[in-house]
Amino acid sequence: MSLPYALPAPAPAPAQAGAPAVHLSAPRYVLGETPADHTTVEGLLERARGFGMPPRADLWGWGTVHRTAKTLEALAAETAAATLDGAGVSPGQVDCLILCSTRFPGGPRTHGAFVENVMAATGLGAAAFTGLTLGRCANLLAGIRTGQAYVASGMHRRVMVITADRVTDEAVRMENFALFTDGAASCLISAEPLGDDAYEIVAGAGAQDPAGLDWSNEISSDLAREVNERILDEAGMKIGDIHGVLHANLYKPLVVLKERQAGFTREQLFLDNIPRVGHCFAADPLINLVDRDAAGALKPHGHYLLASSVPGVRIGVLLRRLPHHTAPDTAPDTAPDTAPDTAPDAARLGDH
Repeated sequence: MSLPYALPAPAPAPAQAGAPAVHLSAPRYVLGETPADHTTVEGLLERARGFGMPPRADLWGWGTVHRTAKTLEALAAETAAATLDGAGVSPGQVDCLILCSTRFPGGPRTHGAFVENVMAATGLGAAAFTGLTLGRCANLLAGIRTGQAYVASGMHRRVMVITADRVTDEAVRMENFALFTDGAASCLISAEPLGDDAYEIVAGAGAQDPAGLDWSNEISSDLAREVNERILDEAGMKIGDIHGVLHANLYKPLVVLKERQAGFTREQLFLDNIPRVGHCFAADPLINLVDRDAAGALKPHGHYLLASSVPGVRIGVLLRRLPHHTAPDTAPDTAPDTAPDTAPDAARLGDH
């Protein structure tokens, strides 16, 4: 099943308005197991010349890319296992999977086997599943908003959201907006916070311009401002109240220009992962959140915006960082069969 980004229901009103609180817990990611310098990217200098880009790695943020020989199913299973460990829950306690990818392999004749393999590899074989792909590199945030709506409506109790992507043609690992890296990211969406790193979903919004969806169009700062306005109005906040923006890892000048035009200061941005990781498709906002947390850069009760833009689309999800804690069991028959991970650095930082 493949659903476009436009279908998820709008995020519920914030908890203080009477709606149930929804939480994002145990964000994790994995990167391709083979890191390599940008100079190994096939035809990088030729493509840069074709795009009219001077070959200056420091300017663009060219650094390391991560390649994988693993399947999407294997990447999904690896990040899902880390999220389950971090949340302290078993696969049987998750009743829905939202699987995101820019390009699911094959077509209708092969998608059934693909989903079967993912469900088996993750241990989520009894969970309902939904696929998201048309939002491209905004797929993950569309999935998080869909999971939020599922939980707020009572349709599902715990939703695993996974995004997994890999480059299949090395000739296009470099584009005029980013260097692509292979990997996956995941989190759990639930009414209660789970594990030791959890966030309240405070607000969320998406905006789109169907006339601007073509790949050749620019990312729209107008859509970003529209999303910011809706999120800040819902949360009763000002843009300066956001402690950090977890954006896509596009080229540095592009990120700075577009996010500054959206109203953010440079100090609110997180550019370190552009050369360190590259652009891991839709996974970037969670990757950046995990790394800022691992570095001790997130404040308890601080507000952090997951944000992603592609031509014609902008999605944002505003989180409030909860103090470190581990939620108690709610019932003996749903007790986790594995303990929370006691090595957060390995679980949070994935394979790099």
